[in-house]
Amino acid sequence: MSWYCQVAPGHPVHAPYHDDEYGFPASDETVLFERLSLEIFQAGLSWLLVLNKRAALNRAFAGFSVDRVAAFGEDEVAALLADASIIRNRAKVRAIIANAKRISLLRDEAGTFAAWLAAQHPLDEAEWVKLFRKTFAFTGPEVVREFLMSIGYLPGAHAPDCPVYRRIAAQSPPWMAAATLSGP
Repeated sequence: MSWYCQVAPGHPVHAPYHDDEYGFPASDETVLFERLSLEIFQAGLSWLLVLNKRAALNRAFAGFSVDRVAAFGEDEVAALLADASIIRNRAKVRAIIANAKRISLLRDEAGTFAAWLAAQHPLDEAEWVKLFRKTFAFTGPEVVREFLMSIGYLPGAHAPDCPVYRRIAAQSPPWMAAATLSGP
């Protein structure tokens, strides 16, 4: 059983994310941008800390509206770095803003962030990491892996014996659909 499937059930903070979000296919741009941003904020920190600060991060980053965050300037950066309710890491804050700008540009290329992701799929994990490092800021292997697992593009979010796994499988996440197409 995966580590998260062991610790999350019944936990007041982890359980809702584990049971209703983690690993489920996602295509809404705001959800995708928030998930990528949360994974960036998590780098070097605990996931529990990020989930505990999630509401404050949403408030501080305009609900993770790509267009609003892409328009952030130095005044907003200064305000974010002064906001004790969020994770105040200059490199991460700047990466979130840079990534919002990049997602805006991806719209010209693919129409939506979700369409861009779908156009890349299927890639193996190493290819995803290479692509993300070329495309986005602050996206190392752990950030990319967790982001893609969280939105259904890579397997591993849940153990096969986890009850959530069956709910996700019913939605044919991209990783599972690709595995079915390629056969055993």
